[in-house]
Amino acid sequence: MTLQDIALGQQWVPSACTLPTAEQPVRVAEFDALFAEVVLGIQRPDPTRLRLELIFTAENAARVAELAARENGCCSFFTFTLTIADGAMCLEVRVPEQRVDVLDALQRQAEAAIPSA
Repeated sequence: MTLQDIALGQQWVPSACTLPTAEQPVRVAEFDALFAEVVLGIQRPDPTRLRLELIFTAENAARVAELAARENGCCSFFTFTLTIADGAMCLEVRVPEQRVDVLDALQRQAEAAIPSA
């Protein structure tokens, strides 16, 4: 984590991100909104993999796919897999072992943003 990340309050934004610094708060806000509005549950099958169970609608699927594609454009170490089957939808996020700290922070951000049950 860099001083810049801390100053922006974006602890999960890796310093390797190529998104312009001025655009990073907007992207974080997009993820926070997604987490709060679409995520039903969070699982961590292993240290390098995060699974988000999502509310399935065509609009949500398009929103998630578009956000994941843009995020992969600036942080190419992420692997996003969107799965839709049997009326359910999930997003799996994978990172290499050396980026587990980013996935840990992303998970904390998701857990903090989803409404309490």
